[in-house]
Amino acid sequence: MKTGGRLQAAIEVLTDVETRRRPVADALKDWGLSHRFAGSGDRVAIGSLAIDALRKKASLAHLMADPSPRAAVLATFAILWGQGTEALEAALADPHAPKPLSKAERARLVADPVAALADAPDHVRADVPEWLAASLRAVWGEAFETEGTALAARAPVDLRVNTLKGSREEALAALAHMNPATTPLSPVGLRLPETAPTAKPPHVPSEAAYQSGLIEIQDEGSQLAALVAAPEPGARILDLCAGGGGKSLALAAAQGNSGRIFAYDTDKRRFGDFRDRAARAGATCVELRPPLGADDPLADLEGTIDLVFVDAPCSGTGTWRRRPDAKWRLRPNALAARQKDQDVVLDRAADLAGPNARIVYVTCSVLPEENEERVAAFLLRHDDWRLADPLARLDPVLAEKLAPFAASRLGLAPCLRLSPASADTDGFFAAALERGTPK
Repeated sequence: MKTGGRLQAAIEVLTDVETRRRPVADALKDWGLSHRFAGSGDRVAIGSLAIDALRKKASLAHLMADPSPRAAVLATFAILWGQGTEALEAALADPHAPKPLSKAERARLVADPVAALADAPDHVRADVPEWLAASLRAVWGEAFETEGTALAARAPVDLRVNTLKGSREEALAALAHMNPATTPLSPVGLRLPETAPTAKPPHVPSEAAYQSGLIEIQDEGSQLAALVAAPEPGARILDLCAGGGGKSLALAAAQGNSGRIFAYDTDKRRFGDFRDRAARAGATCVELRPPLGADDPLADLEGTIDLVFVDAPCSGTGTWRRRPDAKWRLRPNALAARQKDQDVVLDRAADLAGPNARIVYVTCSVLPEENEERVAAFLLRHDDWRLADPLARLDPVLAEKLAPFAASRLGLAPCLRLSPASADTDGFFAAALERGTPK
């Protein structure tokens, strides 16, 4: 396919997303199935065009004075990708391309984008939904636009070194051909170099280091959230919302494969190939506890768990770099439903926790409604629990690195809050709760 055909395909994909309100991944898959002549390079380029257009949907619509998929794709190619109007017009000359530029479109594309956005509302410049702007301003303050812009950028590919199988130095050597760098915060993280929009992303699962269990794909923020749990060797741990099990595997490595880790999720389909991943990682201390219909698979654990790790169901606003279409699909009723889920799972965690237990509450959300407000509500319902310093159990070097991200809000003790702009990670929140009254 030539560039013009790729532009037309991206417009069709975004039209499908907008019309049917569906994930862009589903629309891209369906487009590929119905256009089997498209090669892998074509599919990568079309996907990159569509996804990058969604990242900046609000600001591109303002720049073009047009919210249509066509306007978004043309502006992505000419402005975001820096190809310019001459290259765009050349591409549009192809018979399979969208129709040529109108005078109005060309004028918008050659205008200075900084000047064109100067009169835009701040939520447009930040590329966040208007209805969430007040909540995000409450968290970010003067950094509102900077943080929003960072959440609209591309995310890197981060890897976690599985210390059950080897060291970070060994992983660096094994992946030397991919030119990885060490992550600035996580002591077990690696980061792969950024690729061009039309380049095929690195296929980590085909690497020997992945197949042997030495590395896992995991954002640095997610790695840090698991490290904050700081499990004691031999502890009984419950990963209450385990999903695909990535944090269960990280916890197994963090405690040296000692003790027991029970991984549970309300939907067993989320486990996917978790058993294979655990075997590959050598995480023999992990026990899967899938749902059992009417029976409670956790009943025998009540009051016996030393650490309940709650990676709560949430809006996923912290992962907008990876799922920009979710940013525009999120609605107030869905956010309200997630808050109810979070209260339920925290209360369940308290039931399962032992006498001297801890709960580590984590979300991949940047919204206070899902983070500090949920912790505050839990403490009101459970006066035998208190908020603890999330960095207290960490290695001093790591604790010092994370100190700038541990802030106190809503009159609470510090909680860890990471974001792309502040920490160059996905957006994550982590709070440590301990049973007992403050001293």
